[in-house]
Formats: sequence, structure tokens, C-alpha cells
Amino acid sequence: MIDLTQNIVLPILSVSFVIVFIRLIIGPSLPDRVVAMDMLASIIISIIFSYSIIVSPELQSYFIDVSMVIALIGFLGTVGFSYYFIRREDNDN
Repeated sequence: MIDLTQNIVLPILSVSFVIVFIRLIIGPSLPDRVVAMDMLASIIISIIFSYSIIVSPELQSYFIDVSMVIALIGFLGTVGFSYYFIRREDNDN
């Protein structure tokens, strides 16, 4: 299981991180960038979980706690931008 994680899963997650980061930088609109930011949070959580499989089982609970915090921050950021978009559309009309 560890060999599969090291040799296949982590490189795929790294490539997807780079692709989504490029989308974050050159996204044509602000909603595209928000979606890319949310996707980056999901990829980072996946990388943390994959790394916790490689590391000893005693440390897995710490990695899960860190990934939960990142998930909450990503969710709150997405909700905040959504609220901003709604307020901006109301002010434009």
C-alpha cells in the first residue's frame, strides 16, 4: 500500500496541484479562481492523507486534525466569496 501511494498517488496529486494552481493564476474570471482555490484545498487534503499513510500510524491523528482545519478554512473561504458575489450582484442592479 505504501509503494502504491509513493509511486502513483502522490505524483498524480502533484501534477493535479500544478495544473489547478495554473488555473488559479490565469483563470479568466473571479469565480474560476474561487473554484480553483477550493480545488487546491481538496488536493492539499488528499496529499496530507496520502502522506499520513506513508508515515507511522501514531501520527495519523495529527494529520487528520490538520486536514480538517484546512477543509474548514477552504469551506469558509468559498462561502465568503459566494456572499461577496451575491452582494456585488445586488449592488450592480
